Parts: sequence; C-alpha cells; structure tokens
Amino acid sequence: MPIAPLERAAVIVPSAGITVTHTELLDRSRRVARLLFDRGLRHGDHIAILLTNSHHYFEIAWAAQRSGLYYTPVNSHLTAAEAAYIVSDCEAKALFSSTALSDTAVGLARALPEGVHCYSVDGPVNGFEHLGDALIGIPDDPAVAETEGAPMFYSSGTTGRPKGIVRPLSGEPFPTASPLAGLMEAAYRFDADSTYLSPAPLYHAAPLAWSMETQRLGGTVVLMEHFDAQRALELISEHRITNAQFVPTMFVRMLKLPDEVRGRADLTSLRAAIHAAAPCPPDVKQAMIEWWGPIIEEYYAGSEGNGFCAISSADWLTHRGSVGRAMRGTVHIVGDDGEECPTGETGVVYFEGGGDFEYHNDAAQTTESRDPRGWSTLGDVGRLDADGYLYLTDRKSHMIIAGGVNIYPQEVEDVLAMHPAVFDVAVIGVPHPELGEEVKGVVQVAADVTPDSLLASELIAYCQQHLAKYKCPRSIDFVDDLPRLPTGKLAKRLLRDRYARAEQ
Repeated sequence: MPIAPLERAAVIVPSAGITVTHTELLDRSRRVARLLFDRGLRHGDHIAILLTNSHHYFEIAWAAQRSGLYYTPVNSHLTAAEAAYIVSDCEAKALFSSTALSDTAVGLARALPEGVHCYSVDGPVNGFEHLGDALIGIPDDPAVAETEGAPMFYSSGTTGRPKGIVRPLSGEPFPTASPLAGLMEAAYRFDADSTYLSPAPLYHAAPLAWSMETQRLGGTVVLMEHFDAQRALELISEHRITNAQFVPTMFVRMLKLPDEVRGRADLTSLRAAIHAAAPCPPDVKQAMIEWWGPIIEEYYAGSEGNGFCAISSADWLTHRGSVGRAMRGTVHIVGDDGEECPTGETGVVYFEGGGDFEYHNDAAQTTESRDPRGWSTLGDVGRLDADGYLYLTDRKSHMIIAGGVNIYPQEVEDVLAMHPAVFDVAVIGVPHPELGEEVKGVVQVAADVTPDSLLASELIAYCQQHLAKYKCPRSIDFVDDLPRLPTGKLAKRLLRDRYARAEQ
C-alpha cells in the first residue's frame, strides 16, 4: 500500500498518544480483510463503520479497500434508529463499532437482520464480538487476489433521509493508484513526505478519502478527534504539517482567536491548506490568504464524484468568490426551461462526463439528478464567467422566494458572518401572508455579546449597508446554537422545521 518506509507513521492521534506505523496498519488491515473473507464476504459486498475518529477507522477501511468491498461510514451522532436505516439500506454484512458508541451500537444491532457480523474494535459491547478476539489465529495473507474496493458514502440528510451514493467498483488489482492520489500529488503538493492534518469527522467523504490517499502515498495523517481552533494551530506547529484540509467555519474559528494565539502559530511547514464542503465567505477567505499566504486552495465537488472544480489563491484573487474551473467533467449552467444559460446568467450547475454514480435503492432520485442529456447535478445554483470560472450562489433547495423574487441565503449569511457580534448565522425563509416568504436571520452571538432588539436592528442595518434591501432579513432571532454538521454545513431542514412547528 504505502511507498514510503514502513516504519514511518501512517496515523498519529495526538490526543490519545497513539502512533500507528505503515507496517502495523498494513498487517492489521490484511488480517481484518482475511477475517471478512473467512466470514463469507465477497467482492462487491458491504460493511459499515460506526466509529468516532480513531486509528481503528483506517484498519477497517483499508481492509475493505483491499478486498473489493464497499465500506459505508456512519455518522457517529445519529440515533440508533437513524444509523440502522443506513446500515440496513446499504445491506452491510459486517458492522464495526466501539465502546464509545456502545449505546447506539447496541440499539442499532438489535434492528439489523440476522447474519450481520458485529465487531467492537476496542472493548466489550453487548452483542458484539471483540475484534481482537476474532483476529486470533487469523493470517495476514489474502485468500484470493486483492482488488480495489470503494467507499459508499451517504448524503448528510439535510434535506431528507440520507441517500447512499454508489459508484462502480473499478475491478483494478490492489494496490492501484487512485485518481484522487494523482490529483493530490499534482495540484496540492502531496508526496511520501507529507504530514496531513485531518481535523474533521472521518465519517464524511473528504476527511476519510484524503486521509487514506495520504497513507496510500506513504505519508502521515495527524488525526484530531474533535476540531479545536487553537489546538489545530498548535498541531500544525508541533508536527510540521505540510498539508491540511478545513471547512470554512474552521477558518472563521481560527480567525476569531486572540491575536496573541494566532501570532504564536508557526505555519512555515504548510504547502497547501485546502478547503471545501461549504461556501466560504469571500472576506473570510481573503483574511486567510493574508494570514497564511497564497497556499489556500479550494475545490468544489461532491461525494457523487461527478465533477471537480478547483482554484488556487492566485486565481481566486483575480476571480474573487469563484470555486474554480473544471478539472474533471464539463460544467453547464441550466435554466428553469432546461436550456443552457448564457455566460454570466444564474442556473442549476450540471456536470457532463465527470463520473458515473447512482443513489442506492432510489431510482427516482437518481433520475432527478440527471437532465435529458445525461448531465448530472448536486442541486447547487451558480454561474460561469467568460473565463470559465464557476461561482456558486446557493443550493436550489435553500432559495427563498419573497414576492416572486429569488433570494439566495448564502449571500446574506456571508455578510452577517463578518459582523463582530456574530458567532454563527443562518438565513432562511419563513411564511409571510403577502410575500409568501420573508427573510429571517437566525444568529448565535459571540461570547460576551448581549442579544437584544438593539443588536437585531444593528445587524439588519449592517446587512442593508452591503446588500440590496430586499435581500436583507426583516427580522433577527437569537439562538444558543445552530444545527450545523461537523462538515460546516447548516442542517437548514432542521432549522426550517423548528419554525414550521412554531407556526402550528
């Protein structure tokens, strides 16, 4: 698997004081792979992983990757019933969990059909076999020729039940260099000497995939169990991090640290700081480039793998707000009439020729993601400029229609996020008797800020200084927290549901 010396660390978990070498990861993943084969799993079968961030995640994922299996990471914050839906829907034949999630794991296992092999990676969990015991006597040699497997991620479920995203197995022998590894080398300066900081949950697509491809190249992953802004800066300094990946809310948290904390950070080892997963407010990105230098790299893609856009700091500074040009697939902007939009006009973003995928057990959703020409979409709205750079406006499902006028909340959120009194913000549409919907801001204030009617008025006025009045909130509500996923995405469906219940 790795091409670096096998005694090099494959993963370091600083908070737990754990280091796993490439030799150890290779041996462990081979034995887990052999266990799965001995328990009857074959090419194209599925396993599920319900774990918090730990070194165990990689041994399980690599076992499946080298066995021609699909592996589905399960969000560790889900309830047992929610997790059971995913594990049952992907038809997993094996489930891996841990003592940290034992309550969820036990409830989940009870809801599964008979015959699913359940393993605990680190201690006793009722109804689960301890993986260490199961591996006693299991050899580390493959029973059959190894072939490449693949992850099968589920959508975050912000607009409904999660959907499994299935891409065809390549059938290539293991190990075969992946397209992502090639991209990481060519565009983001990864190599066998890379040390990659992974601060986000591994149950999401990018954190797991980019971490595993770092290991495939022979590098080291420094894994955070939970993101903490100050600790992230400390780890960059302590471990001489060369590459890292963040979501915009992490940038915001780091930018809001005290000046003395930011000033202590030694960032000289960084080659590339990559961000994706959610739109980044332009002022936030500008501030990060000014702080960290022209190493801030952005890409736009989805777990569906149907296309990939990217932009460097230098290109972003001349195309402010863009997510880049297509590096995989061709971008098309399509209007409500189904016709391709002229340059500069806004419509739904489609990719042509970027990669094939289906939504598992959901033919209707798969069909809905395609247009008659076979182009596919993630549901985002945007425009292309004359140079072919893509600018995202928002998701189509988030759009507010007030008095027949389309308003995209992301634009408003980007403005309000920069007010010093705002810690986090969401903008949604709420029912209005005449307009149909009106714009509402929902704000979590910064520490030591008092939320009151005066602040609400100040925020509305601040927004009107930067945007047309019709786009700005007519009201501001203050909340203790917002339903934000660890990827940085707002679970707006949950937020809208709160207000829908309040109207009843």
